[in-house]
Amino acid sequence: MSSDTPAPDISTLIGLFYPDAAEFGIPAKVIADGLPTVYQKLLAHEHHMTVTVESHYGELVDVQVLESMHVANYYSRKILLTKQSDRAVVQFGIVRLHFEYLGAEVQQQILSEGTPLGRILIERDVLRRVELSELWEIAAGQDLAELFGIETDVTVWGRTGWIHCNGEPAIELLEVVAPVE
Repeated sequence: MSSDTPAPDISTLIGLFYPDAAEFGIPAKVIADGLPTVYQKLLAHEHHMTVTVESHYGELVDVQVLESMHVANYYSRKILLTKQSDRAVVQFGIVRLHFEYLGAEVQQQILSEGTPLGRILIERDVLRRVELSELWEIAAGQDLAELFGIETDVTVWGRTGWIHCNGEPAIELLEVVAPVE
């Protein structure tokens, strides 16, 4: 894990869409060795999660935007990534983008809410660097449990980090992978 930029504040990211953070769940910081092996492979790296989950599942994923908001130069959204074959949920995420660091065409494609963020940045050839900040063990709250089709308080795993675009910390990330069987 690099530490070029202070870690995104997980409480702030959760608070964008959860006035009651308990609806999301209860996060506790962990180290990579504290994650089961499959979750280490899915989370403990500095690559786009779009590419990572597509590689893990062997197929492309689509984005489903559950909620979004655009205030001044900030655009935030709460999303699911789902497999194209059966629409199974593979990832939950909250992102906050600092639009001043992204070009107008990239902004427009993001605002269209039809393509996963990682794919947009890759296809638009945006100079980027993914920075892993922290890893999380999360006791799923009611909303996260419903989205993943699990019971509340089941442990799920996630990460926070940044995507630097053109050398600037442009995108704050909270990414939680769905339970893997």
